[in-house]
Amino acid sequence: MLFPKRLRTWNELTRGAFPLESVRMPTKANVLLLIGSFHAGGAETQLVQLARLLMRSDRYRPHMACLRKEGILLEEVMRLGLGEVPEYRTTSFATPRAVRQLLRFASYLRRHEIRVVHTEGFYTNVFGLTGAALAGVKARIGFRGEIDGLRTPAQKRLERGVFRFCHTIHANSQAVMDRLVSEGVPRDWITVVHNGLDFARVTPPPGFSRNAFLAGLGLPHGRRFVTIVANLRHAVKDYPTFLRAARRVHDAHPEAAFLSAGEGDLLPAMRNLAVELGIANDVFFLGHCDNIAGLLQVSDVCVLTSTAEGFSNAVLEYMAAGRPVVATNVGGAPEMIVHGESGFLVPSGDDGALAGHVVSLLGDERARLEMGALARLRVTERFSDEAQLRNTELMYDSVLARTHS
Repeated sequence: MLFPKRLRTWNELTRGAFPLESVRMPTKANVLLLIGSFHAGGAETQLVQLARLLMRSDRYRPHMACLRKEGILLEEVMRLGLGEVPEYRTTSFATPRAVRQLLRFASYLRRHEIRVVHTEGFYTNVFGLTGAALAGVKARIGFRGEIDGLRTPAQKRLERGVFRFCHTIHANSQAVMDRLVSEGVPRDWITVVHNGLDFARVTPPPGFSRNAFLAGLGLPHGRRFVTIVANLRHAVKDYPTFLRAARRVHDAHPEAAFLSAGEGDLLPAMRNLAVELGIANDVFFLGHCDNIAGLLQVSDVCVLTSTAEGFSNAVLEYMAAGRPVVATNVGGAPEMIVHGESGFLVPSGDDGALAGHVVSLLGDERARLEMGALARLRVTERFSDEAQLRNTELMYDSVLARTHS
């Protein structure tokens, strides 16, 4: 058994199965959000959003630290006015430098009277939960936002080991919780809090011009656009399936064009595949897109082809923007999308099924508008940033109530 009974008993005393019950704190508690870097990934974007949301909290005061002080999101964090954002850079956990950085981190936590440490992913789990345990932080919250495809077996074993230092593991979907349980983590160690979305991110400014936006990106007019927002760093995003589906869609709708918003080392290979498929002139690799609201506004159908996901921010953005979505049925996708109502779910790797739904939607404007409206309503009701803040506060409340009792 991965977690021996002795630790399970200790967990029941100090963690428990946390019901999301509000516990009023007498003063604002200091929360340290530990981020790996400020590059624009899904988990990073969510943690920066959480920092912004916590500034509205009447119970918690956010602080932020990082392992690498670099990336496009750093400017946004500095505008929040959080104050110092210390960096704890290290190239390996098994070095004297890593130990020194860990001691620095623990000292910072004690000096700033941090009561909650909330991490962002594998590297911050290992570093942050260990340092928080050394500092005796009252609420240590790890994070898992992925199902599979990114970590080696050794990394997974290491992460499960450091999860023993935390009081709950924040999973961003039921699917992630189920995966953790299948890996041997007790279910009552885990709290599900879904990602939330700030609707301002997908709302174009007043006076938005489709023609001006297309011209600014060098995109053709008079086309219908099928869009994917996914990085080109990890094979788990499965761009080949997107491109194979694009070939099928192009056969049925020659006027269709295909937009990719994402950057990474896989870009050259995907450009070559588009050439091989004969659609190089119809696929536009845009790189990092600062204006997601504009991109989604000009899109007719949005897709995601991942082979594994935790809870996709891209799908939330598509739905909140009122776009019809076709996504692979992985991870938390079925927690967001009601198949046939607020989007379509297809098997992973099935470019034929993906293309079939896209072709149908491109041929039926009324269906696109109705599905997009239902998608937006579902995000409004279930996955707003207000819901994310409320449920995160309740998670913190519950942990602190247990560890102070």
